[in-house]
Amino acid sequence: MGNGFDTFFMGGFECSSHRRRDGVRLDLIRATAHDKHAMRDYRQLKELGFGTVRDGLRWHLVGKNPGKYDWSSWMPMLEAAEEVGMQVIWDLFHYGCPDCIDQGAADFPERFTEFALAALEVQQSVSGRPPLVCPLNEINFLAWAVDDGYFPPVGPGGQGWMKDQLVKTAIGAARAIKEHWPQSTIIWAEPLIHIAPHDHRRQTIAGAKRNLQGMYEAYDWIMGLGRPELGGNPSLVDVVGWNFYPHNQWYWRGPTIPMGHHEYRPLADMLVEMADRYRKPMFLSETGAEGTGKASWLHYVCGEVREAMACGVDMRGICWYPITAYPGWDNSRHAETGLLSSVVADGSRHVDEKLLAEFDRQRDHFAEMLDKKRRPRAVAGGQTR
Repeated sequence: MGNGFDTFFMGGFECSSHRRRDGVRLDLIRATAHDKHAMRDYRQLKELGFGTVRDGLRWHLVGKNPGKYDWSSWMPMLEAAEEVGMQVIWDLFHYGCPDCIDQGAADFPERFTEFALAALEVQQSVSGRPPLVCPLNEINFLAWAVDDGYFPPVGPGGQGWMKDQLVKTAIGAARAIKEHWPQSTIIWAEPLIHIAPHDHRRQTIAGAKRNLQGMYEAYDWIMGLGRPELGGNPSLVDVVGWNFYPHNQWYWRGPTIPMGHHEYRPLADMLVEMADRYRKPMFLSETGAEGTGKASWLHYVCGEVREAMACGVDMRGICWYPITAYPGWDNSRHAETGLLSSVVADGSRHVDEKLLAEFDRQRDHFAEMLDKKRRPRAVAGGQTR
């Protein structure tokens, strides 16, 4: 098993494919034209210094006909990555599944595991690399979205039911993947959040603390640190991924906490806490900002990651997500979050030069930091070690 990435900085392609509450099916790979431009997208990122990306396959297309798989929507992406030499972390389930499959059914964990194994058989037929995979993206968020009605209802309902179902699915799939491919690397991606009490009343503090516990549950249960009856084990997590955005800190039952406020927790402190809790290599599996705030957000995040690394945290990378502009989930608004633009008339994507310059500066800073770590230290007597 390896848990390294080809490059520290990565780009993530938005690959959500769920149905909204109103029944509309999203397909962000198609909406961003990444399905038609995967080869060009990978090549452009490779030229810009990104050797690793997060990307996804669309289960709702692969498995739309019961009893058989159609890999035609994914195979061109697999082949493009192989030709370009791009390392890809493949998301198998980024919220969306085929309409013929019930996420709330008792057999959902088995059906997903069958799909996961079939997908990795296909990936292995194209690539010589061991599988590098995120089986389910953001279990904690998906469970919240179903519980709170942001996504359509699933299963019998009841607070917490969906998270149990998803973690059972995750554990079953991860075990099967490890049995078939012991050298595989399994990463997970969960929101890294902070929830503060809006006043100092005892019930408010308890409510904020209780609400924050949801952040730990997916990892705790998959690793067997909680709910041992589910069968979790630390071996099912190779790299702990955290998704962290400017809006990831808020007051309990209140608004977002702005950066610079006394209640805003430094990212470095949060990473140190998570490293102490899980004792695994970590990376920022998603981070990003929109519009003119992109470069300054990258500057902040990188500084905090270096501070965490200086405290001994084993950080393996930072993934900017999404790496292209994309249409918003709820209203299809144009969201300028990426290093790359939407596809323009000649089939290319423009580069945000200000954000690219910040990436280049940060690459230099990380290279300098790693170089200092490698240098031998002088000790008494003129020896080095």
